[in-house]
Amino acid sequence: MTKNICIFASSCNYLEKSYYTVAEELGEQLAKAGFNMVYGGSSLGLMWACASKMKENGGKIYGVMPQKLHDMGVSTDDCVELTITPCMRSRKAKMDELSDGLIALPGGFGTLEELSEMIVQKQLGYNNKPIVILNTNGFYTKLIEFFGVIIKENFANRKLNEDIYFIANTPEEAIEYLQKYDYSKTNENIKKELLYKR
Repeated sequence: MTKNICIFASSCNYLEKSYYTVAEELGEQLAKAGFNMVYGGSSLGLMWACASKMKENGGKIYGVMPQKLHDMGVSTDDCVELTITPCMRSRKAKMDELSDGLIALPGGFGTLEELSEMIVQKQLGYNNKPIVILNTNGFYTKLIEFFGVIIKENFANRKLNEDIYFIANTPEEAIEYLQKYDYSKTNENIKKELLYKR
């Protein structure tokens, strides 16, 4: 079973309240289900809403933050371990290294970049981690529709993308998917072959 779950999420403190509520529910339920959390190390936004509840309910939180953000004083002392990286690219690599799966909560361009990179990593067969998009308040609906356009217009192989990510509407759905995820279902060689054969 997956253990360390990477959380991608907004660091904004000015969102509609329900986004924080769902992030808190996710952190609490992940901890109670026996998961730990890898995240950006911030004391802000949905990141912290999820991380604080994770720790409060007995889960461990591991932070990864680039030096520039750390110098701004937005990190937290509550992490079991806080890794400081030279830049955003190395931060993403470290978060990937530490995690067994990931959940993308609502977020801005940084979250979108992180999610997109992990989808491509899986698409190319570099990993077979579960990728969950938590679609709180329908936040990701239009993006998911656009993903459908990418596939329909043959910019991505339909067969290859069927099992790349999972859309969850609630924390419960996200956790159930993580608990049941089958790491053996993806054959990397077939995936790589499919990249060039329609």
